Amino acid sequence: MGQIATTIDEQIHRLENRGMIIPDLEKAKEHLLDIGYYRLGFYWYYFEKDKKHNFYDFTNLDDIIDLYYLDVDLKNLLLKYIYRIEVHFRTQLIYHASNNYPSNPHWYSISEIVDNKVVHQICKSYKTLTFKNEIIKKHHIKYPKDKYAPAWKTLEFLTFGQILNIYSSLKDQNLKRVISNSYQLRDPKLLTDYITSILNIRNICSHSNVLFDYNQPKGINRIPNKNYRIISRNTTNLNASFKLILFLLSKISINRANELEVLFYNKINEAKHNEKLKNIIDTHINLDLTKNVVNLYNKSAPLYILL
Repeated sequence: MGQIATTIDEQIHRLENRGMIIPDLEKAKEHLLDIGYYRLGFYWYYFEKDKKHNFYDFTNLDDIIDLYYLDVDLKNLLLKYIYRIEVHFRTQLIYHASNNYPSNPHWYSISEIVDNKVVHQICKSYKTLTFKNEIIKKHHIKYPKDKYAPAWKTLEFLTFGQILNIYSSLKDQNLKRVISNSYQLRDPKLLTDYITSILNIRNICSHSNVLFDYNQPKGINRIPNKNYRIISRNTTNLNASFKLILFLLSKISINRANELEVLFYNKINEAKHNEKLKNIIDTHINLDLTKNVVNLYNKSAPLYILL
């Protein structure tokens, strides 16, 4: 027989046998019923000392809960600002491509403009929209001869990944350069790589994966703006992804980029007051301060006061 379900009492007993300190039994039951034994296991993994899952001495359930909520808070924080990048990127694609093909408002469905494979995927998704999306349904009622609604309607309801695929599959390289120039990037391929990395972080933030220990499958290319350049050699960890988010966000709103930077570092510094978390954070996130945050520190006020 494979694994079997366990009760809350059995879960607590198992954790204590592996060396975890449970300071408040009732609170522990509340956490396990709220968050779940399996999900919390993603976080107490960093406190395990051997392959038998025994914990280091003085491992406390409260420390695992602190690490879990740090990760949750960072996910929620980054999602808010990544959404700003997503909306902006979507808008650049819709605006520039639609004005580049004024006589083809449904240019996304034309294989001479977008790679045929992507066109097929988008048109397949469009069929679902015609049944489920009220705006698309109303469009076809008003314009019954239209096979597809214009891009400025349709693309608002596609996923971030689909928007990226459309941009990457545009056949007009000059058009792609116009869009990449919105971020002061000369190479459209670089924008594709950057948005792919942003999308990866967005997906981590939206699901159950651990964020603080996430590594991009591919290293982030050198960021053009030296103010956001990665100082450490690690180009795949969360620090590298965070610098990229700041860079793209700064091309949309420098105020929002500065705002995110301060909020993010505040959250990290607050968590590092827990000495057991400090080493984990420094090892896996390994944040390096940008000049903006260094300047804020040098003005003597703690970052949280500056908010």
